[in-house]
Amino acid sequence: MKLNISSTELLKGLMDVSKAIPSKSPLPILENFLFALKDGVLEITASDSELTLRTRIQVDGVEEDGSITVPARHITDLLKELPDQPIKIRTTGESTFECSWASGNSVMSYLPADDYPAIKTTGDDAITVIFPAQSLVDGIAGTVYATADDEIRPAMNGIFFDMDVDSTTLVASDSHKLICYTTPDVKAPEKASFILHKKPAGVLRSIIAKEDGDVEVKFDSSTVVFSTGRVTMVCRLIVGKYPKYRDVIPQKNSNILKIDRTLLLNTVRRVAVCSNRASNHIKFDLREGQLEVTAQDLGFALAAYEKIACDYSGDNLTIGFKSTFLTEILSNMGCNGIVMKFADSRRAALILPAEDEAESEKICGILMPIMIS
Repeated sequence: MKLNISSTELLKGLMDVSKAIPSKSPLPILENFLFALKDGVLEITASDSELTLRTRIQVDGVEEDGSITVPARHITDLLKELPDQPIKIRTTGESTFECSWASGNSVMSYLPADDYPAIKTTGDDAITVIFPAQSLVDGIAGTVYATADDEIRPAMNGIFFDMDVDSTTLVASDSHKLICYTTPDVKAPEKASFILHKKPAGVLRSIIAKEDGDVEVKFDSSTVVFSTGRVTMVCRLIVGKYPKYRDVIPQKNSNILKIDRTLLLNTVRRVAVCSNRASNHIKFDLREGQLEVTAQDLGFALAAYEKIACDYSGDNLTIGFKSTFLTEILSNMGCNGIVMKFADSRRAALILPAEDEAESEKICGILMPIMIS
C-alpha cells in the first residue's frame, strides 16, 4: 500500500468511525482500523464485532493499492498532533508501515488485513426504508433516554422501530415510562419492525446529527445497515418480541391538565429539591384552575410546595410521580404547551403536546404514578 493524503481529511475519516473501536477486546486486531485502498478510494473500517462503522475517502495520490490494519490509538494520536498537511502512508515490510510528513516520519506495526473478522451484513430478504436524517435524529433523541437496563428482558434495552406503510413510530420504555415518536415522513413498503440497542442508537445519532439528506435503512431479522453520504453503520439487532405498546396507551383519561411545559418543568425541579433522595417522589394536587406540587423528606425534615395557575378540567385529583421521570419527559419535549390526561391516582398519565402543536410535535409519553400516603 502506498498513498498520499491530507492529514486533516484522514483524521476526519478516522474520527467518523472511531466510536466502534473497543477500548479492550479479546480480539486484539479489533483495536485496529482496517485500511483498504482500491481504485482511488480508501475504505476505513472499525468494529467491535457487534457494531461496525465504515467510511470512504477519495484519494488522488494513490501509488499502490493494498490493505492493512492500522493501530487505532497510535495513528489517531499522531494525526491529532499534526497540522494540516500532505502525508504519505506506505508499507515498508511484512509487518511495518511508515507515515511521513514534511519534517518527519513515524514507523508503526500492522497486522494482516486477512486476519480482520468478516463483517456480517443483511441478507437477500432485507427491507429498505429511507429516513430523513433529521427525523431519525429527533426520533432517537426523543426516545433513547426511556430505554431500560434489563438483563431479563433485553428487548427493553433498545428502541423499537415500528414501521408501516403510512408512518413510522419509534418506541422506548423502561416499564415506568413509555415514549413514542411518530413521523409520517417515513413509510415502509410493508409492515415491519426491529429493535436497535441504545448504544448503537446513540452512536448513530452523533454520526447523522449534522446530516441534511436522507439515511438509507436496510434490515433483516438480525442485522441493520444505516447508510449516509459518508458513513455506513452495520450492527446486530436485539432479537426478541417487543411488548404491545399500543395496548397500554390510555384512551379514556378524562381529567385534563393544560399547562406551559417550561413552567411545569421548572416547578417540578424546584420542589423536587426537597423530595426524598432515594425515591424522588412528588405529589400533584389538582383542582379547577390550580395545580399544587409538593414534596417532602421526613428523615431530614425537608418539605416544599408550589401553587401554579393552570387550565384543569375534571375531578379533584391527587397523584404522585417520580420527579426524575417526569423531568426527563418534559425536558425532551420541544413544545411550548403540554396536555396531561389522567384517569385516577392509580393509572398511567398520558402526556401530549398542546393541541395547536400536536402536528409539529410528534412525541407522546406515558408515565406510571406512584403510591402516596
